[in-house]
Amino acid sequence: MFSHVVLGANNLETSKKFYDAVFGALDVKPGVYNHNGVVGRYFYRTATGSFGISSPLNGQPATHANGGTIGFTMQSPEQADAFHAAGVANGGTTCENPPGWREGSVGKHYLAYLRDPDGNKLCAMYRLPKA
Repeated sequence: MFSHVVLGANNLETSKKFYDAVFGALDVKPGVYNHNGVVGRYFYRTATGSFGISSPLNGQPATHANGGTIGFTMQSPEQADAFHAAGVANGGTTCENPPGWREGSVGKHYLAYLRDPDGNKLCAMYRLPKA
């Protein structure tokens, strides 16, 4: 169900130290730094998903909803669009860029972002199968 989880962090290095320790206990390698052109962040990757910590994109302090994203694995771009449309139709609001294809360090993927009625950010993600 989940593709990734990203939590906002007010001090990335303090958070990295904590997550390196707790995930290290699970044999997960230390976080890998990534800068998306706006903010710095660290990702912890496993065969079943990714966990990230990030400075909030809007420059405001991290809170339980600011800087956090909960990602859901989709079976197709159409399913991501349906997820997004159902959310907007039922009290959610679109955020980030409109749903669409993105190319990044993890390859080509389709993303559809929205916030739930309480402001938590959700992401529907479809990754192209590896050739």
